[in-house]
Amino acid sequence: MSPTLQEELKQRQPFKSLQEEAGLNMARTTVLLGEETEHLLRPYGVSLPQYNVLRILRGAGAEGLGRNEIRDRLVSRMPDVTRMLARLEEAGLICRQQSGTDRRYFPTRLTEQGLKIVDSLDAPIQEGQQRHFAGLTPAQLGSLIAMLTRIRANVRQQPD
Repeated sequence: MSPTLQEELKQRQPFKSLQEEAGLNMARTTVLLGEETEHLLRPYGVSLPQYNVLRILRGAGAEGLGRNEIRDRLVSRMPDVTRMLARLEEAGLICRQQSGTDRRYFPTRLTEQGLKIVDSLDAPIQEGQQRHFAGLTPAQLGSLIAMLTRIRANVRQQPD
């Protein structure tokens, strides 16, 4: 059996509440999933946020997306999307070209090299996800998704 979070963190005192334990469990799980994915991406020369951008652009198709549209679709918010796009462009994975109708708009598109990388990552990423969620039934996965959706809704309802 897997160790509890309290055992994993070698915490001697019990958590103050179930909510604290649940929140820390989600945070720890997120970190571990991210670390494993980063390890998988390293040989391809892309970080997790860069991979996220490549996936977003693949989904956008030939029209591409502007910087703000990309920013709004990121799983994890980033303060400097422009700099990350510049690095991806320098690496030859994306291209940005000024719009013919709006001089302020620069649609971003995947290059062939960028598409090749993101496509080649599909199988390893999927294998990792299968491994991470092994042992959970479709019903349990559905419940997990519903619970996480509800938690995000509660977070969004907080006043600024």
